[in-house]
Amino acid sequence: MKNLALLGSTGSIGKQTLEVIRETSCARVRVLTAGKNITLLESQIEQFLPDFACVSSEKDAAFLSKRLRKKGIQTEVFFGDDGLVAAATLESCDTVLNALVGAAGIRSTYAAVDAKKTVALANKESLVAAGAVIIPLAQKNDVRIIPVDSEHSAIFQCLSGNNNFEKIYLTASGGPFRGKTKQELQNVTAADALRHPNWTMGAKITIDSATLMNKGLEFIEAAWLFDALPNQIEILVHPQSIIHSMVCFADGAVIAQLGAPDMRVPIQYALTFPERQLNSFPRADFFAIKNLTFEKPDYETFPCLKIAIDAFKQGGTVPAVANAANEVAVAKFLRGEIKFYDIPQLIESTINAYIKNNKTRLEILDDVLTADKIARQICETFYIER
Repeated sequence: MKNLALLGSTGSIGKQTLEVIRETSCARVRVLTAGKNITLLESQIEQFLPDFACVSSEKDAAFLSKRLRKKGIQTEVFFGDDGLVAAATLESCDTVLNALVGAAGIRSTYAAVDAKKTVALANKESLVAAGAVIIPLAQKNDVRIIPVDSEHSAIFQCLSGNNNFEKIYLTASGGPFRGKTKQELQNVTAADALRHPNWTMGAKITIDSATLMNKGLEFIEAAWLFDALPNQIEILVHPQSIIHSMVCFADGAVIAQLGAPDMRVPIQYALTFPERQLNSFPRADFFAIKNLTFEKPDYETFPCLKIAIDAFKQGGTVPAVANAANEVAVAKFLRGEIKFYDIPQLIESTINAYIKNNKTRLEILDDVLTADKIARQICETFYIER
C-alpha cells in the first residue's frame, strides 16, 4: 500500500483520487493539501486522518488547527509554498500525487523528485515549464514519474517499457467548440466555454480545453515524459473520448488504450502500478458507442495550440512564459475582463515582450520561477484595444 501525499485534495483530480482510495483502499493518505477550501479539507481530514495538511495562508492554518484540535484530531497543519514543499518531501510518504493547478505545482514536483519520491503527476505545468530540469533530476535519482492525465496514462500503458516507438497519437476531444468557426467564437462567454461535452474538470483546465491550449501543454508534457521529438507526436481530435491515446511502434503496429471517459481509472493505475485492481467504475459500452472518429485539429480557429507547440520548439524558459501568460489570460476571461480570442493574443504578446527584454536560458529551477513571475507581470499590464 502506498503512503500518499495528495497535493490539491479539494480540486477535481484530488476529490476523484479520494474516491479511488475509498473504493480500492490502494493507499494510506498521509498528507492532504488545499488552497482556501478549508471546509472541504476539514471534512477530508476527518475521514482520512492524515498526519499532515497544508493550506495557503497562515491564518487559515491556525483556524483549521484549532478546529481539528477541538475534535481530537492531531493532524499538523502547514501553510504556504514552503508548506507544500514540506508536504511533498515528508519521510512518511513514498508517493506524491501532484494535483495542484497551474505553475503553483512546479516547486512541489521538483522537491518530490529531489527527495526521491515516486511522483504521480496530474500537474502538467511542472513538465511544461520545468521539464528541462525535472526530467534530468528524475533520471539522476532513479525516480519514476507516472502520468495521471488520461492521455499520458494511455501512452504510458501502451508503451509498457518499450520505447521503440515511431509516433505518439495524442487524442483530444475537441472541447465544447469543436467544429465552430472563428467567426462563431468571437463573442462566446466563459459559461459557454465551461460546457465540456465529455469531461468534468476544474474551470481553468476546461477553458484550456476550449482553446485547445490544454492539448498544446499536453504535447509538451508528452515530449518530456516519453523522450519524444515534436515530429513524433501527432494530435488527433477524437470527439468520443474513448481512445485515450495511441502509440505506433517501429514495425508499424499501433496499440491504443481505450475506456470510458473517467479520470478515476488513470488515477487508480498511477496508484497501483504495475498492478491492476478491481473497481466498480463505468466500463465502455462499445455497442452503444458504434463509431470512433478522428479529425485533424483546426490550428487557425484554435491558435493557442500552435502557440504552445512553437513555445516548446523555442525551448528554454519560453514554455514557462507561455504557460504563465495563459494562466493570467484564462483568469481574466473567467472574470469577464477579456474576450475568448484575447487569450491567444495576450499569450503571444507576452512571449514576444519577454523574449525582447529577457534571456531565455534555462539551467536551474529558479530560471523557471523567475520567468513565470516576469511573464505574469507582463501579461497583467497588457491592455486589449477594441
